Amino acid sequence: MYMAYGWPQVIPLLAGSCPSSQRIVYLKLAGKLLLVVSPSHLELWGSSQQRVRLGKYIRDEKSVREEGENLQAVWSPDSKLIAVLTSSYFLQIYKVKFMDKRVKAGERQPSELCFASISLLLSEQVPFAGEDLSVSNFVRDSKTMLLGLSDGCLYSISWKGEFGGAFTIGSQRSDSKDDRLLPYTLGNGLVSGVDSAILAADDKISTKSAIVQLELCASLKLLFVLCSDGQLVVCSVNKKGLKYTESIKAEKKLAGDAVCASVASEQQILAVGTRKGAVELYDLSQSVSLLRTVSLHDWGYSADYTGPVNDIAWTPDNSAFAVGWKSRGLAVWSVSGCRLMSTVRQIGLSSASSPKINPNQDSRYEPLMNGTSAIQWDEYGYRLFATEEASCDRILAFSFGKCCLNRGVSGKTYVRQVMYGEDRLLMVQAEDTDDLKLLHLKLPVSYITQNWPVQHVAASEDGQYLAIAGLHGLILYDVRFKKWRVFGDVSQEQQIHCKGLLWLGKIVVICNYIETSETYELLFYPRYHLDQSSLLCRKVLLGKPMVMDVYQDCILVSYLPFIIHVYHVKLYGELTPSSKAYLELSTVRELSIMTAKSHPAAMRFVPDQHPRERGVDNDNLSSDPSDREPSRCLILRGNGELSLLDLVDGRERELTDSVELFWVTCGQSEEKTNLVEEVSWLDYGHRGMQVWYPSLGDDPFIQEDFLQLDPELEFDREVYPLGLLPNVGVVVGVSQRMSFSASAEFPCFEPTPQAQTILHCLLRHLLQRDKNEEALLLAQLSAEKPHFSHCLEWLLFTVFEADISRPNANRSQISVPGHLKKLSLLRKACDLIKHFPEYYDVVVNVARKTDARHWADLFSAAGISTTLFEDCFQRRWYRTAACYILVIAKLEGPAVSQYCALRLLQATLDESLYDLAGELVRFLLRSGREIEQAPTESDTISSPKLLGFLIFGSSHKKSSLDKSSSFKEQSPHVASVKSILESHASYLMSGKELSKLVAFVKGTQFDIVDFLQRERYGCAQLENFAAGLELIGQKLQMSELQNRLDAEFLLAQMCSVKFKEWIVVLATLLQRSEVLYDIFRSDLRLWKAYSMTLQSHLGFSQYHDLLQILEEKLSATAGEGSSRGSIS
Repeated sequence: MYMAYGWPQVIPLLAGSCPSSQRIVYLKLAGKLLLVVSPSHLELWGSSQQRVRLGKYIRDEKSVREEGENLQAVWSPDSKLIAVLTSSYFLQIYKVKFMDKRVKAGERQPSELCFASISLLLSEQVPFAGEDLSVSNFVRDSKTMLLGLSDGCLYSISWKGEFGGAFTIGSQRSDSKDDRLLPYTLGNGLVSGVDSAILAADDKISTKSAIVQLELCASLKLLFVLCSDGQLVVCSVNKKGLKYTESIKAEKKLAGDAVCASVASEQQILAVGTRKGAVELYDLSQSVSLLRTVSLHDWGYSADYTGPVNDIAWTPDNSAFAVGWKSRGLAVWSVSGCRLMSTVRQIGLSSASSPKINPNQDSRYEPLMNGTSAIQWDEYGYRLFATEEASCDRILAFSFGKCCLNRGVSGKTYVRQVMYGEDRLLMVQAEDTDDLKLLHLKLPVSYITQNWPVQHVAASEDGQYLAIAGLHGLILYDVRFKKWRVFGDVSQEQQIHCKGLLWLGKIVVICNYIETSETYELLFYPRYHLDQSSLLCRKVLLGKPMVMDVYQDCILVSYLPFIIHVYHVKLYGELTPSSKAYLELSTVRELSIMTAKSHPAAMRFVPDQHPRERGVDNDNLSSDPSDREPSRCLILRGNGELSLLDLVDGRERELTDSVELFWVTCGQSEEKTNLVEEVSWLDYGHRGMQVWYPSLGDDPFIQEDFLQLDPELEFDREVYPLGLLPNVGVVVGVSQRMSFSASAEFPCFEPTPQAQTILHCLLRHLLQRDKNEEALLLAQLSAEKPHFSHCLEWLLFTVFEADISRPNANRSQISVPGHLKKLSLLRKACDLIKHFPEYYDVVVNVARKTDARHWADLFSAAGISTTLFEDCFQRRWYRTAACYILVIAKLEGPAVSQYCALRLLQATLDESLYDLAGELVRFLLRSGREIEQAPTESDTISSPKLLGFLIFGSSHKKSSLDKSSSFKEQSPHVASVKSILESHASYLMSGKELSKLVAFVKGTQFDIVDFLQRERYGCAQLENFAAGLELIGQKLQMSELQNRLDAEFLLAQMCSVKFKEWIVVLATLLQRSEVLYDIFRSDLRLWKAYSMTLQSHLGFSQYHDLLQILEEKLSATAGEGSSRGSIS
């Protein structure tokens, strides 16, 4: 798995001599060298720790003018020769010679310092120069180069500059039907055969189609010839090389719209890019059958945006591939189809992962916006080099972190969810699954500078220590104390050439390669001291190990072709700095398996799973090592096939295919909080995540007993699973996000961890096997974990969906005695969830997500809806109780739901839950109309008299209550609601709970104007101004913004009914002088009484400034009145 991080780096290239073609001709990486061929010059760069220009060759203007610009190029396998074909069809061969100077790690190199020289050996025009032909790219081996021509021929040239001439591809006749590309059904039900890709069994390839690309896979002895009409021809080549052109035979022809191709030799997968912007993956081991197709189409991008595929590059380990499009962007995909990285933003999103493009801001834009010309991975897969279409002035280098996919000889890292880059670790901080973060942990400069890059990472079983190995030596990191431990003796460190890491308890196991003797050995060091004096054991291996694994005190080592050795480790002494300890390894099992299958990429012990008695002390286990030695192991082969091997008799059983990684979870932790102990293992591939459970049968190889996997766990195609949190029961994945900085030209790529629970899968598995007590205990262990309620809801939902999806005949209960009935899975799920207070929310949430036609089936198992409502009501869980109202209306009838809703309405008003009360009011009025069932009665309910009191629908207009209509003429449903609301409004007004009154009016749309008009001399009456001002001032503290807003709202309502007493009080609290002025200017007697009251009370001193303002306004008004009188 590869995930981009950080900002892309820019490698500046020389400008050249003003070429007419602004495009990189050739980009190739070999080892730690990067060759760039531009139209007028060549550059050789170092692609390792120091990315510096090692050498260059700039063609003069005369050479470019007479022989043409560089058109095609190829690099010899030994990196010593470069062949270039110019636009005037001159073949130029250059020689690369390296100087004695070396790039010094960690130091800045002088810009003009040259580490390699590039010189021209020969320049000769090719024989077909005058035939007006176009050419494809080169392919080469150590002796010969091949070039495709537009007349359908291939042309052979030796590295000595000898022209072998043009030839056509021969055909290999075969009567076998296996040579045809047939539709191939995958395990997930997808048919891989497509109309655009069929095999044509022609005798020869049409010479009318120009050859536009060649792709050579030397290890598979295959040559792929891509024609201009979209056909891809698969040819076999002689095992002795391309020199024997007569042996190049056409084996298969793939018809379609292919424009480029690339081969993953280890996995035998052919990636074909199409004009439509998609990439088709073909299995070369299965008669060129189509595996799957990946594209950006599901993210809203068609070929109109991206253009056709321009280049495809596989990672060094063949586990992922990069795709560059001609018009826009670059993306990286896993073999299973997970999009790991993309420079193309998603359409219509405004999140950090899909930034908007501002065309007026050049400093912030999408990388490779104008298309991708060429892409290359570095030697270790830590860097992806890309050149932009129509640009030859720079190369973009994207940094990548990768995770150990449980392959090879390195131990597991899923316990700590670790990715690693060239000089750092990217570790998930998993203290809280709601807020997962990725920590960048840089290795000490003193170590990584001399031992660049990081090559192996392994986490200890408890996750407290990380072992990291670079080119030489080893370094340990204590996660808890954040401390590093290195070899004290640098000479000892340089003697270790680590090829793999394992943890054996507190012991780190190093697979060391001895260069002098070309042998391999296992070194055992205690984690507290890395020194030769503390070496516990040295075990010489038979050869280069393919894969290794460890479980408790057993170590598995596998050699080519397929030889397995299992060692038992016995420790003598104590592992403490003060005591001397040593190890002994004894061989307990040897197997030699003859098979034609691909080599194993990973092997893991599978501990025997016995039913665990939860109530029994787990310490009462046998101490005999033979009892704990695993008798089975999982094998993941290079082609993605997962199988189970019996280590006793060597019998192997195929389980599934297209698997990228897997995690053995059983027996990995002794902690009681391990929630995944009931799972045997998990795997991930193109089908998504699969959870495997232990077999119930005596024979673990019986199909119906063993193949018990859970298909419910799905990951987003942008989230790649990284590891497990067994104590939380979640899988941690990682996806790409992008963020922008005003000071950076390109976005920053940020891997973002995400958590997905598997608890519901585990609980359902236990319930299906009648392990109800184990399921309850597992749920109790998880009760305090994040997302527990969501897991219970997902459990019930999936079980219920499966139940209602079955035919009715299967769900019908046969009348049998009660003691013989077996509880359904739905009933067992409900019984389990009933033990937790989340039960009521879970049941009603599942009901809301399913069709109401099936509610009867759900509540027949979950309980009577009215009983559940009553339980919530008595516990004062009013919001949950409100959710049951609709269920009651459906199952018990509208009358019962009206009764429950009225009770709940009164309770929510008493608890001041006015938003919930408003929803209940709208339900009661709507339900009341449905009960009436007559259009005239419905129109009566919708009359202006009611709507002046309550606003319950967006389609109705608010109007005042019709004074001529009596209360008794209203519907009894409306009358009940109105009575409850008016009673509560009177209660609030009597107690002068004005903030609650405002919230009540806004939440229920209560007509406060009509209420105030009728209660002017009732509960709304103010007996005394001073007492009222003091009381209301205490209720509404004007220092709080919300209280001021509530007072403004009430003032507006009082003004609409001209309620002077309340207007004066509220305007005084708000110090609204203009409102008071309008009242007092026509009634000076009222003004004098008001002024005298405020001045006579000490508690009203804060209003003296208001009195002064009013005094000035009223005096000015009186002066204007007297002056007008004298004039008249």
